[in-house]
Amino acid sequence: MLKILGRASSINVRKVLWLCDELALPYQREEWGEGFKSTHDARFLALNPNAMVPVIKDDDFVLWESNTIIRYLANAYAGEWLYPTAPRPRAQVDRWIDWQATELNTAWRYAFMALVRQSPAHQNERLLAAACKGWTYTMGILNQQLEKTGRYIAGDHFSLADIPIGLSVNRWYETPLEHTDYTAIRAYYERLTAREGYVRWGRNGTP
Repeated sequence: MLKILGRASSINVRKVLWLCDELALPYQREEWGEGFKSTHDARFLALNPNAMVPVIKDDDFVLWESNTIIRYLANAYAGEWLYPTAPRPRAQVDRWIDWQATELNTAWRYAFMALVRQSPAHQNERLLAAACKGWTYTMGILNQQLEKTGRYIAGDHFSLADIPIGLSVNRWYETPLEHTDYTAIRAYYERLTAREGYVRWGRNGTP
Protein backbone atom coordinates (compact mmCIF):
# COMPACT_ATOMS: atom_id res chain seq x y z
CA MET A 1 0.00 0.00 0.00
CA LEU A 2 1.07 3.56 -0.70
CA LYS A 3 2.64 5.28 2.30
CA ILE A 4 2.60 9.05 2.75
CA LEU A 5 5.03 10.59 5.22
CA GLY A 6 4.05 14.03 6.48
CA ARG A 7 1.75 16.03 8.74
CA ALA A 8 -1.71 16.87 7.42
CA SER A 9 -1.31 20.56 8.33
CA SER A 10 1.29 20.95 5.56
CA ILE A 11 -0.15 22.41 2.36
CA ASN A 12 2.22 20.23 0.33
CA VAL A 13 1.13 17.05 2.10
CA ARG A 14 -2.49 18.03 1.55
CA LYS A 15 -1.88 18.15 -2.20
CA VAL A 16 -1.11 14.45 -2.08
CA LEU A 17 -3.96 13.60 0.29
CA TRP A 18 -6.54 15.43 -1.80
CA LEU A 19 -5.34 13.72 -4.96
CA CYS A 20 -5.61 10.32 -3.27
CA ASP A 21 -9.24 11.13 -2.48
CA GLU A 22 -9.89 12.09 -6.11
CA LEU A 23 -8.32 8.84 -7.33
CA ALA A 24 -9.93 6.72 -4.58
CA LEU A 25 -6.40 5.57 -3.84
CA PRO A 26 -5.88 3.86 -0.46
CA TYR A 27 -2.86 4.84 1.60
CA GLN A 28 -1.30 4.81 5.02
CA ARG A 29 0.03 8.06 6.48
CA GLU A 30 2.82 8.52 9.00
CA GLU A 31 3.11 11.75 11.00
CA TRP A 32 6.41 13.47 10.24
CA GLY A 33 7.30 17.13 10.54
CA GLU A 34 6.66 19.95 12.97
CA GLY A 35 5.08 18.62 16.16
CA PHE A 36 5.66 14.99 15.19
CA LYS A 37 8.65 12.82 14.30
CA SER A 38 11.55 15.01 13.21
CA THR A 39 12.37 15.11 9.52
CA HIS A 40 16.01 15.42 10.58
CA ASP A 41 15.88 11.89 11.90
CA ALA A 42 18.36 9.70 10.03
CA ARG A 43 15.56 7.42 8.85
CA PHE A 44 13.77 10.32 7.17
CA LEU A 45 16.92 11.89 5.75
CA ALA A 46 17.68 8.58 4.07
CA LEU A 47 14.45 9.08 2.13
CA ASN A 48 14.69 12.84 1.55
CA PRO A 49 17.96 14.64 2.26
CA ASN A 50 16.08 17.97 2.17
CA ALA A 51 14.31 17.03 5.43
CA MET A 52 10.95 18.16 4.05
CA VAL A 53 7.51 16.59 3.73
CA PRO A 54 5.86 14.96 1.91
CA VAL A 55 7.63 11.77 0.96
CA ILE A 56 5.85 8.78 -0.53
CA LYS A 57 6.82 5.13 -0.57
CA ASP A 58 5.06 3.17 -3.30
CA ASP A 59 6.31 -0.34 -2.64
CA ASP A 60 10.07 0.10 -3.03
CA PHE A 61 9.79 3.39 -4.92
CA VAL A 62 10.55 6.53 -2.88
CA LEU A 63 9.67 10.01 -4.10
CA TRP A 64 9.75 13.54 -2.67
CA GLU A 65 8.73 17.00 -3.96
CA SER A 66 4.96 17.45 -3.78
CA ASN A 67 4.24 18.49 -7.36
CA THR A 68 6.35 15.64 -8.70
CA ILE A 69 4.47 13.27 -6.40
CA ILE A 70 1.03 14.31 -7.63
CA ARG A 71 2.15 14.03 -11.25
CA TYR A 72 3.54 10.56 -10.56
CA LEU A 73 0.37 9.37 -8.83
CA ALA A 74 -1.86 10.69 -11.60
CA ASN A 75 0.29 8.89 -14.16
CA ALA A 76 0.52 5.67 -12.16
CA TYR A 77 -3.07 5.34 -10.96
CA ALA A 78 -5.46 6.09 -13.83
CA GLY A 79 -5.46 9.85 -13.42
CA GLU A 80 -5.62 10.73 -17.12
CA TRP A 81 -8.89 12.56 -16.50
CA LEU A 82 -6.91 14.92 -14.27
CA TYR A 83 -3.60 14.97 -16.10
CA PRO A 84 -4.03 14.57 -19.87
CA THR A 85 -1.44 12.72 -21.91
CA ALA A 86 -1.67 14.92 -25.02
CA PRO A 87 1.21 17.44 -25.01
CA ARG A 88 -0.74 20.68 -25.29
CA PRO A 89 -3.47 20.02 -22.71
CA ARG A 90 -0.83 18.62 -20.36
CA ALA A 91 1.31 21.73 -20.82
CA GLN A 92 -1.64 23.91 -19.77
CA VAL A 93 -1.92 21.91 -16.54
CA ASP A 94 1.83 21.85 -15.93
CA ARG A 95 2.12 25.59 -16.43
CA TRP A 96 -0.22 26.38 -13.51
CA ILE A 97 1.24 23.70 -11.25
CA ASP A 98 4.68 25.25 -11.77
CA TRP A 99 3.34 28.80 -11.41
CA GLN A 100 1.91 27.92 -8.02
CA ALA A 101 5.26 26.55 -6.87
CA THR A 102 7.25 29.55 -8.07
CA GLU A 103 5.34 32.81 -8.45
CA LEU A 104 2.44 32.28 -6.06
CA ASN A 105 4.36 30.47 -3.34
CA THR A 106 7.04 33.16 -3.41
CA ALA A 107 4.44 35.93 -3.26
CA TRP A 108 2.80 34.72 -0.07
CA ARG A 109 5.87 33.60 1.88
CA TYR A 110 6.63 36.69 3.99
CA ALA A 111 2.99 37.58 4.70
CA PHE A 112 2.10 34.02 5.63
CA MET A 113 5.05 33.71 7.99
CA ALA A 114 4.16 37.03 9.62
CA LEU A 115 0.38 36.74 9.87
CA VAL A 116 -0.21 33.00 10.32
CA ARG A 117 2.99 31.59 11.75
CA GLN A 118 3.62 34.76 13.79
CA SER A 119 7.33 34.45 13.04
CA PRO A 120 9.41 37.01 15.00
CA ALA A 121 11.76 37.22 12.01
CA HIS A 122 8.91 38.41 9.75
CA GLN A 123 7.46 41.41 11.59
CA ASN A 124 8.91 44.32 9.63
CA GLU A 125 5.89 46.52 8.82
CA ARG A 126 7.31 47.81 5.55
CA LEU A 127 8.21 44.34 4.29
CA LEU A 128 4.86 42.98 5.40
CA ALA A 129 2.97 45.70 3.54
CA ALA A 130 5.02 45.01 0.42
CA ALA A 131 4.41 41.29 0.76
CA CYS A 132 0.65 41.72 1.10
CA LYS A 133 0.64 43.95 -1.96
CA GLY A 134 2.67 41.42 -3.94
CA TRP A 135 0.44 38.54 -2.91
CA THR A 136 -2.66 40.50 -3.89
CA TYR A 137 -1.13 41.33 -7.27
CA THR A 138 -0.29 37.69 -7.93
CA MET A 139 -3.78 36.60 -6.98
CA GLY A 140 -4.99 39.10 -9.54
CA ILE A 141 -3.19 37.08 -12.23
CA LEU A 142 -5.05 34.01 -11.01
CA ASN A 143 -8.34 35.91 -11.11
CA GLN A 144 -7.69 36.94 -14.72
CA GLN A 145 -7.11 33.33 -15.73
CA LEU A 146 -10.30 32.18 -14.03
CA GLU A 147 -12.22 34.94 -15.79
CA LYS A 148 -10.92 33.55 -19.10
CA THR A 149 -11.76 29.92 -18.42
CA GLY A 150 -14.96 30.57 -16.47
CA ARG A 151 -14.56 27.29 -14.58
CA TYR A 152 -11.19 25.85 -13.56
CA ILE A 153 -7.61 26.99 -13.80
CA ALA A 154 -6.64 25.12 -16.97
CA GLY A 155 -10.01 25.08 -18.72
CA ASP A 156 -13.57 23.82 -18.43
CA HIS A 157 -12.75 20.74 -16.38
CA PHE A 158 -11.17 20.09 -13.00
CA SER A 159 -7.53 19.06 -13.45
CA LEU A 160 -4.43 18.23 -11.47
CA ALA A 161 -3.50 21.93 -11.49
CA ASP A 162 -6.58 22.76 -9.43
CA ILE A 163 -5.17 20.86 -6.47
CA PRO A 164 -2.19 23.15 -5.72
CA ILE A 165 -4.09 26.21 -6.93
CA GLY A 166 -7.20 25.37 -4.91
CA LEU A 167 -5.19 24.88 -1.73
CA SER A 168 -3.46 28.20 -2.39
CA VAL A 169 -6.81 29.95 -2.72
CA ASN A 170 -7.83 28.53 0.63
CA ARG A 171 -4.58 29.82 2.15
CA TRP A 172 -5.34 33.28 0.74
CA TYR A 173 -8.77 33.40 2.37
CA GLU A 174 -7.58 31.87 5.65
CA THR A 175 -4.77 34.41 6.11
CA PRO A 176 -5.90 37.53 8.03
CA LEU A 177 -5.17 40.31 5.55
CA GLU A 178 -7.31 42.63 3.45
CA HIS A 179 -8.69 40.61 0.53
CA THR A 180 -9.41 42.29 -2.78
CA ASP A 181 -12.84 41.33 -4.09
CA TYR A 182 -11.74 38.96 -6.82
CA THR A 183 -15.10 37.64 -7.98
CA ALA A 184 -13.74 34.88 -10.24
CA ILE A 185 -11.59 33.51 -7.41
CA ARG A 186 -14.51 33.60 -4.99
CA ALA A 187 -16.70 31.69 -7.46
CA TYR A 188 -13.89 29.19 -7.99
CA TYR A 189 -13.55 28.75 -4.23
CA GLU A 190 -17.24 27.92 -3.95
CA ARG A 191 -17.07 25.61 -6.99
CA LEU A 192 -14.21 23.62 -5.49
CA THR A 193 -16.12 23.29 -2.21
CA ALA A 194 -18.52 20.91 -3.98
CA ARG A 195 -15.65 18.38 -4.03
CA GLU A 196 -15.41 16.22 -0.91
CA GLY A 197 -11.63 16.11 -1.09
CA TYR A 198 -11.41 19.89 -1.04
CA VAL A 199 -13.62 20.16 2.02
CA ARG A 200 -11.54 17.53 3.75
CA TRP A 201 -8.06 18.78 2.87
CA GLY A 202 -8.57 22.33 1.62
CA ARG A 203 -11.44 24.35 2.99
CA ASN A 204 -11.17 22.92 6.46
CA GLY A 205 -9.97 25.93 8.45
CA THR A 206 -6.28 25.21 7.93
CA PRO A 207 -4.41 27.90 5.94
